[in-house]
Amino acid sequence: MNTQTPASQKAAARGSALDAFFHVSERGSTFAREVRGGVVTFFTMAYILVLNPLILSTPYDGIPPLGTTEQIAAGTALIAGIMTILMGVVANYPMALAAGLGINAMVAYTLVGTSGMTYADAMGLIVIEGVIILILVLTGFREAVFKAVPTHIKTAISVGIGLFIALIGLVDAKVVRRATGTPLELGLGGSLQGWPVLVFLFGLFLMLILHVRKVKGSILIGIIASTVLAALIEFVAHLGPFDPESNPTGWSLSVPALSGPPVEIPSLATLGHFNLLGSLDKIGIVSVVLLIFSLLLADFFDTMGTMVAIGAEGDLLDEAGNPPKIREILVVDSLAAIAGGAGGVSSNTSYVESAAGVGEGARTGLASVVTGVLFLLSMFLAPVVSMVPYEAATPALVIVGFLMMTQVTDIDWKSPDIALPAFITIIMMPFSYSITNGIGAGFIAYLVIQLARGRAKEVHPLIWGASLLFIIYFTLAPIKAILGVA
Repeated sequence: MNTQTPASQKAAARGSALDAFFHVSERGSTFAREVRGGVVTFFTMAYILVLNPLILSTPYDGIPPLGTTEQIAAGTALIAGIMTILMGVVANYPMALAAGLGINAMVAYTLVGTSGMTYADAMGLIVIEGVIILILVLTGFREAVFKAVPTHIKTAISVGIGLFIALIGLVDAKVVRRATGTPLELGLGGSLQGWPVLVFLFGLFLMLILHVRKVKGSILIGIIASTVLAALIEFVAHLGPFDPESNPTGWSLSVPALSGPPVEIPSLATLGHFNLLGSLDKIGIVSVVLLIFSLLLADFFDTMGTMVAIGAEGDLLDEAGNPPKIREILVVDSLAAIAGGAGGVSSNTSYVESAAGVGEGARTGLASVVTGVLFLLSMFLAPVVSMVPYEAATPALVIVGFLMMTQVTDIDWKSPDIALPAFITIIMMPFSYSITNGIGAGFIAYLVIQLARGRAKEVHPLIWGASLLFIIYFTLAPIKAILGVA
């Protein structure tokens, strides 16, 4: 006898349809894990809603930005939300996208102002780069390059990213800082100081304890508990924002307190503010080509590394180290670059912080849909989202860095041919603060070792081509000087 009501039968049918569409059960996940993973990914990358507006709202030499801080924040959330949902629905991959750090800084501090270039001109370059990279995907070239990468290099990329995001977490929380005598030092003057660092340590050890006790939602619980603790400390102590001179023990990124009403109506004034060919008249074709090349190479390989790291963490890769639906993943990522430029908020790209959601249990695109919806909601709830300081969110990056680091045992460290390029790939990511640099250094090291071994014919032609492009990429400054371009 069927005891289900019509409403419960419809709910079960919807759940079954979602399960079939996203392959939730097939990938060993549950709806609860996907939702938790999506929420965790959002909170570990929500900082972009604060940082991107701060970077792109900077006027340069009389050249105005495309909008106010609030307008750029709204555009950032909108494009990130749409593209992340698209990643979930089209590619069924637990990877979120948003405006890429590094590229937005290049826009604000390098492109804008060069020979009178405006923000709209710079966004036009990003649209062109996105179109080119989309063509490379549709022709199969980008996928072919990815599949040509040796398996041990793919593993090294994942391990290197683990170290990289752990370092990002420690630096953003000011647990390690730049020093005068050394590149980095512990805390402030070699000592941990201030309430914000205590919040970070509270979140880190809470997540560690919950993780080893196998508590579901350990990362999300840690972020929420740390944010609540941070808000209580700020309410009592009024620490204020971090300033290296006047307030070195203040909160990083955001002060955990509401400064106004929790809901606000967004303005999308930045959308459509790009000038596709405006840069040609101002800096010339040679400079345009070199700038697009720089943007292209960073986008091309950053996503490759992120895709591998997330797939390895979620056990989603096949025996050759390839994730499912590579073509779809890369198409959405390419469209995100175009959308970011056309939306006036800089190129959108895949975020390695998505690994935090995978560490929470996410295995499908349903988690990306959850993250995307939260980005869209954040357009209206920006004051609440901005309450989460770095110190509350970044412990998750350290935990996930550990989880990704465990794959290091899959590399044959007794074979120099395998171990040396893998080692260089791993160390160059955190040491140069760049996924792209790590991949490029690893490619070149792999090629050099194969040549030294007399195995040039065993190197895939695409690895030859990629290595040569990286050599150009690493020496762009002297090349520009020789060519006499800016």
